Amino acid sequence: MALTRSFKDTVKARADRDPVFRIGLFQEAMNAFMDGDVETGKIVLRDYVNATVGFEKLGKELDKSPKNLMRMLSAKGNPRTDNLFAVLAHLKAQEKVSLTFEAVD
Repeated sequence: MALTRSFKDTVKARADRDPVFRIGLFQEAMNAFMDGDVETGKIVLRDYVNATVGFEKLGKELDKSPKNLMRMLSAKGNPRTDNLFAVLAHLKAQEKVSLTFEAVD
């Protein structure tokens, strides 16, 4: 049996109606980055961008090429730290969230 909706469309629909899910995607990307799993962080962040602002709008807001942003967040992308942090800071502000770190034993 064929799927009726693509994964991308399903994630976007859920992100549109569920802010907790949307913020959870962003949080998962950040957790992956902080755990040293950069590849997963980029992939989850790419899903987040596709489900929320989109690469065209993000590119305009950051004065960056949407194609470069897509390439940067691909599994094999190699973003410069300043570019990645600019994207993260922008998305954090857009989502109106604060990121905190917690010591674990």
